[in-house]
Amino acid sequence: MKVLYDHQIFELQNIGGISRYFAELLAHNSMAQLSLKYSDNVYLQESVYKDYGILPKNHECKVFLPSIKFKGKRRLCKIYTKMCNKIYNKKTLSLSVKNLKKSNYDIFHPTYYDTYFLKYLKHKPFVLTVYDMIHELFPYYYFNDVNNENTILNKQYLISQANTIISISESTKKDILRFFPDLSEKIKVIYLGSSFQQLDRRVKKERFILFTGLRTNYKNFDVFIQTVAPLLLKYDLRLICTGPPFNTTENALLEELNICDRVISKFASDEELKDLYAKALVFVFPSLYEGFGIPVLEAFASGCPAILSNTSSLPEVGGDAALYFDPYSPDDMRNQIERVITSPSLRGEMAAKGKERLKMFSWKKCAEETMEVYKKLM
Repeated sequence: MKVLYDHQIFELQNIGGISRYFAELLAHNSMAQLSLKYSDNVYLQESVYKDYGILPKNHECKVFLPSIKFKGKRRLCKIYTKMCNKIYNKKTLSLSVKNLKKSNYDIFHPTYYDTYFLKYLKHKPFVLTVYDMIHELFPYYYFNDVNNENTILNKQYLISQANTIISISESTKKDILRFFPDLSEKIKVIYLGSSFQQLDRRVKKERFILFTGLRTNYKNFDVFIQTVAPLLLKYDLRLICTGPPFNTTENALLEELNICDRVISKFASDEELKDLYAKALVFVFPSLYEGFGIPVLEAFASGCPAILSNTSSLPEVGGDAALYFDPYSPDDMRNQIERVITSPSLRGEMAAKGKERLKMFSWKKCAEETMEVYKKLM
């Protein structure tokens, strides 16, 4: 049975939960086909690049007139990069369409919500994975954003047309049914996994709290940073954030809270991230909404106590291995964090429970259950 995956998410993400999910499905399915020509996605390892003939985009400024320096080079480089991206995207889309037209596959599984493929399916079944319903549940975060409006419309149409819908949590399934109450029989819940191996050694903890990922709107970072600031000062702690550099507004907030010297943001590779989880006193996930929450499993794999919002899918994933707080209540958030950072015994207990909880989730199990979904459509 041949399954065809397309280019979409690997074009949109160099790193992220959705592209990791599809990279793992590809790694566990020897009969998979991938329509992708150019990508800088970090999860596509050398073997995948080799197997599918994928080329890195390789359009960084350092390869643009590398031996020549002149005024305006940076601006020209941006134009060059934008032009290259258009060319890469066009060629990659053409490859997806070409493979769809060949019809040399049994099941099609798009990696995101663009509807371009529908006219090329030729009555072949397609499976759609729905990662969350964030756009529908929090529309005010995406007000007047044309791209997100298109995503919402495309997703809703594909949900109505898909032969089977994979939901990555029971929570997300429940959210889908709020908008599509008649589709219960078409939805299959399949949990994600963690790409981090279980840490088999003890690592000396350092005096910092860990926050990972993006810091946009529903991630609740502003409330979190204001909540945790007094604890950083009181207990002489640092906060390490993985992700993009702080923007002007965030830097102003850090200065106002007098914690600039206690907070850093850094991009981290998987290896660096594993090390941060292992050394952190605690990992805090204050998000208002998550479709699943892979970082929870990453924390469990690394022996890091996890304190999570009590919303959406997070209690479903964390179970009794994590502690929870109301993300709309700074006092509740602060109390739970303080409770953990001041109790070595509680941290040890949580790490042990996390190790057991992790056994419920694996990419192998995810891939096997996904294959069963494919087989039922044959």
